[in-house]
Amino acid sequence: VSDRPINLSGFVVSLSVCLSECSRLYLNKKTSDKQPYSKLAGVSLLKPLKGVDSNLINNLETFFELDYPKFEILLCVQDHDDPAIDVCKKLLGKYPNVDARLFIGGKKVGINPKINNLMPGYEGAKYDLVWICDSGIRVKPDTLTDMVNQMTEKVGLVHGLPYVADRQGFAATLEQVYFGTSHPRSYISANVTGIKCVTGMSCLMRKDILDQAGGLITFAQYIAEDYFMAKAIADRGWKFSMATQVAMQNSGSYSVAQFQSRMIRWAKLRINMLPATICEPISECFVASLIISWAAHHVFRWDIMVFFMCHCLAWFISDYIQLRGVQGGAPSFSKLDYAVAWFIRESMTIQIFLSALWDPTISWRTGRYRLRCGGTAEEILDV
Repeated sequence: VSDRPINLSGFVVSLSVCLSECSRLYLNKKTSDKQPYSKLAGVSLLKPLKGVDSNLINNLETFFELDYPKFEILLCVQDHDDPAIDVCKKLLGKYPNVDARLFIGGKKVGINPKINNLMPGYEGAKYDLVWICDSGIRVKPDTLTDMVNQMTEKVGLVHGLPYVADRQGFAATLEQVYFGTSHPRSYISANVTGIKCVTGMSCLMRKDILDQAGGLITFAQYIAEDYFMAKAIADRGWKFSMATQVAMQNSGSYSVAQFQSRMIRWAKLRINMLPATICEPISECFVASLIISWAAHHVFRWDIMVFFMCHCLAWFISDYIQLRGVQGGAPSFSKLDYAVAWFIRESMTIQIFLSALWDPTISWRTGRYRLRCGGTAEEILDV
């Protein structure tokens, strides 16, 4: 058997090492063009909350301990009987010197429950920069400083690469493998090549640009509000920048079923917003390896099975290098755990994609929605 497939796989690994090292250096670099601490712009933090998990209070507390000269925390809770209200009141009492307010009840302006929840806080925001950050995110004391330093003159949106904190259990490992391999590979590649790719887990935006687009209410007709907010900012000629710190997810509620459901929901949204997503499976390891192996066999007469195995092995190794780059070192789980989680995650991709194609409805928070082509949706009401 020719050794060319092995040599080609070695090239793939070498190229991946270079890309992963670039990712590692970017995510751990120190911002050289820092603004004076006292002149940093004021920021209004919008925090949508619903329900309580074991990590919520610790995650929220990291925002009250931010080392930043001028910011406000706007805690938004939709339901009056939500247990998250008690958590908020506890932190408000513990940190009386932090400029923080609690908004309860939301405002119905569309089908997106997150936008409905955030509306009172957005209308009460007093600073020119708004930071929308999910409840499951935890931060470091200098996270906001890092994001604002990325908000240069021509930048309208700063976002964080989603990643997952070290937690216990196989479901946590599965999430960490996905957000350390497949997701950053496409996310970082898109941003490096100028493609606007943003998730709404942690986004710092200029409020006046959102107001020019009609305000937060404009995006209430979409479930994927983050995509359309980013699009509105890009359409007005503003650039994006990625923070050097990741958006660290630290939800206390996680399982393999929840992960799978989340992936299916995201795939459904992408398919309805961007029809080209129909080609997405060919970017996954097993499908891509099969196609390339078939092509190599017909063009170079290489053995299909040998090439497939070498290509998958190269992908497996490069993914581990990518994971270490995003993690900033060795992950907390063993290489065996990585191998099992990686194989299961890759094996799930076709099932996730077919499930997304089969049913155009999604369940999110307490509602069910039917997606329409273009990204809009309608709520499905129980009769």
